[in-house]
Amino acid sequence: MPSSTPYISFPGNAAEAMSYYQEVFGGTLDVMTYGDMPMEGMPFTPPPGAVAHAQLQGGLVTLAGGDDIGESPQPLDGSAYSLMLMPASVDEARALFEKLTATGATVEMPFELAPWGDHYGQVKDRFGVLWQVDVGPA
Repeated sequence: MPSSTPYISFPGNAAEAMSYYQEVFGGTLDVMTYGDMPMEGMPFTPPPGAVAHAQLQGGLVTLAGGDDIGESPQPLDGSAYSLMLMPASVDEARALFEKLTATGATVEMPFELAPWGDHYGQVKDRFGVLWQVDVGPA
């Protein structure tokens, strides 16, 4: 069955970010560094501790990522994209919002009843990722 998973290229802090997302969202995290891989045939020599691929599955999100090992990795900027979370209830969403803000996220739009009938808000986490939180009417 086809599926889609967001992939984020972090500016050298993928291990920290993906561990944080596991703490916040739950699930199982698998991380592979370049040092864990055979390097023969690689067209470049990456730092062995850099994350080649990480995947978080289960919990509230499925998310993949790795370290951008280019010459000048760019910081993440959540103004060009966002990721939407859709918890099962308003209470779960409020708890998630509180957990994100307590661990360094900034509120971009408070979580409250929106004009279209959903409860909705936005937070930008400490890594620069913008999360939209939406819960439809009961």
